[in-house]
Amino acid sequence: MRKALEGVRVLDMTHVQSGPSATQILAWMGADVVKLEAITGDITRKQLRDVPDVDSLYFTMLNSNKRSITLNMKSDKGKELFVDLVKKFDILAENFGPGAVDRMGFPWEKLQEINPKLIYASIKGFGDGPYKFYKAYEVVAQAMGGSMSTTGFEDGPPLATGAQIGDSGTGMHAVAGILAALYQREHTGQGQRVTVAMQHAVLNLCRVKLRDQQRLAHGALNEYPNKEFGDEVPRSANASGGGQPGWAIKCAPGGPNDYIYVIVQPVGWAPITQLIGRPELANDPDWATPEVRLSKLDKMFQLIEDWSADHDKWEVLAKLNEHNIPCGPILSTKEIIEDESLAENEIVVKVDHPERGEFTTVGMPIKLSDSPAEVKRSPLLGEHNQEIYGNELGLSESDMADLKASGVI
Repeated sequence: MRKALEGVRVLDMTHVQSGPSATQILAWMGADVVKLEAITGDITRKQLRDVPDVDSLYFTMLNSNKRSITLNMKSDKGKELFVDLVKKFDILAENFGPGAVDRMGFPWEKLQEINPKLIYASIKGFGDGPYKFYKAYEVVAQAMGGSMSTTGFEDGPPLATGAQIGDSGTGMHAVAGILAALYQREHTGQGQRVTVAMQHAVLNLCRVKLRDQQRLAHGALNEYPNKEFGDEVPRSANASGGGQPGWAIKCAPGGPNDYIYVIVQPVGWAPITQLIGRPELANDPDWATPEVRLSKLDKMFQLIEDWSADHDKWEVLAKLNEHNIPCGPILSTKEIIEDESLAENEIVVKVDHPERGEFTTVGMPIKLSDSPAEVKRSPLLGEHNQEIYGNELGLSESDMADLKASGVI
């Protein structure tokens, strides 16, 4: 079966997480992604190792379905080979610090001359301005994109989210830009530059908080559990701040993830009162409408928790769903990795690796009916040097030996 991006070639100069997460999606969609690494390899091959002397899960879980070549971009011969490579690819992706590729001798203008159809995708920490040359990491992007100031409990410090919205979140934004540029190239025949900043991607994911910042000018945010409001959106714990109030309530036996998140819609209040043994509250004027409940959301969720604390989260899930009440149990990482439905949906998959053996990873989150993704292992460092340099660029065995001996590949 033909893949969605079959025939599209990506020269992947990305490393760590934000870039590899983007190029991995393209590889899952069928693109031929060739990871160009320094001779020492992507730094994450050796980071957070759980098995000595093999590629880490950090690397293997972000570089599925790719091929790997090595190249010393500081050498003259390396630069020559890079030019030859650029001519053969549709997309060049990188997430070096600002200006790094320019300093290698390949600014966008030169890349355009080498291959006018090239789509050059860059992930940076920040856009133009005073932050442009600052170093950015996952939580730095969360801090400066609006996430941390609005995450946590009101009386506690700002918190980072476990979801990698700065890295993988930016990667998904980059995928959207690359696919749009590919589509436009079908009409214009020309490549273009695609740039995504981590700070900007996080802010895009935090847009509802920017919405609420402006709503503050007209008074308190009644959907929030906070009692007092200043001139900025506060941290609101587990409340979404949306139109329907929700909260994580405790369940038995009281472990760290024995919680279920419950959303109370207007239509759901009456059945909830039945479940918790307080049917009289369904028509009580102090409780019957969303408007009167807004002023005592903490008390409302405490009433529900008084009931849920006597049942495990799966019982609560079943009982609430019988009445079509939106809810979801807090799943631990252990529960997720063992979840049969996630395995059946091929979003949690097992992959064999020639050095580390079988491991579990996240599969393709985007499902295409006519081109389903197959998650394959990540490449060993330089595993495809012969395929690319020898078979595609036409270098002889002696050429390859000389390049390796001189530290070019």
